[in-house]
Amino acid sequence: MSTSLDVSTAPAASMRDWPVSPATRVGVGQAVRDTLTLARRGLLRMRHTPQQLFDVIVVPIVFTILFANIFGGAIAGGVQSYLPALVPGVLVSVAITSSVVTGVQLREDIDSGVFDRLVSLPIARIAPLAGSLTADILRYAIATTMSLVVGLVLGYRPGSIVGTLGGILLVVFAAFSMSWIFALMGVIMSKASAVQGISMLILMPLTFTSNAFVPTSTMPGWLQTLADINPVSHLVSSFRSLANDGALTAHIGWTLLGAGAIIAVAAPLALRAYLSRV
Repeated sequence: MSTSLDVSTAPAASMRDWPVSPATRVGVGQAVRDTLTLARRGLLRMRHTPQQLFDVIVVPIVFTILFANIFGGAIAGGVQSYLPALVPGVLVSVAITSSVVTGVQLREDIDSGVFDRLVSLPIARIAPLAGSLTADILRYAIATTMSLVVGLVLGYRPGSIVGTLGGILLVVFAAFSMSWIFALMGVIMSKASAVQGISMLILMPLTFTSNAFVPTSTMPGWLQTLADINPVSHLVSSFRSLANDGALTAHIGWTLLGAGAIIAVAAPLALRAYLSRV
């Protein structure tokens, strides 16, 4: 009498019912290598679908040209006078907004079953999530570079090259920290459209109630108070001080503290929510 199991009649088991393979419990070095491998996957996806970069290439051009010509005369008396304030504001707003895509694409990958396939491989279980966030650093770099290039074409001249490079690194780091919040939303929400809608509902007021496009001194008292403590205002002021004056200010410290706090809180929550699914 045969004791073999007929797998065609065996009940299907969900992935979370399977025993965890020892191969998925890897060391830190292997986890880093797996993360970089999946980050490369994200970069290749951008290469094959360049329309994913539409927001970080076209939006800086439209925002800078549009705002410079609409608000320049009213706020600073002319386009050239407005550019030192506008270019950092556009640069920060585009980079921060582009971090929403991390959560949207993460939700799409989960819905399409891509992540189920990845976690079935003998790799670190954190690698698919960390790889996706790491690949999106390129998006933030493109967003900041495009904003700066458009500003230079219009006549913006930063006062410090070293300060400008430092400001770009600071903005990229801040956008990366924000991406953990949207990654968490991508894991816990049921639809990619919900992630995008709620994220923009949060970011739009946060951006426009800051000093990104207008001086806070022109706002009502209560709104000025909110704008002055707005994290986006600190980030914009940090870039302005670094790029325009080459100066280190307290805004940089507040920005680093805020970005570090976001990562310290959002990253563990995102990882816990993600790992509970796999």
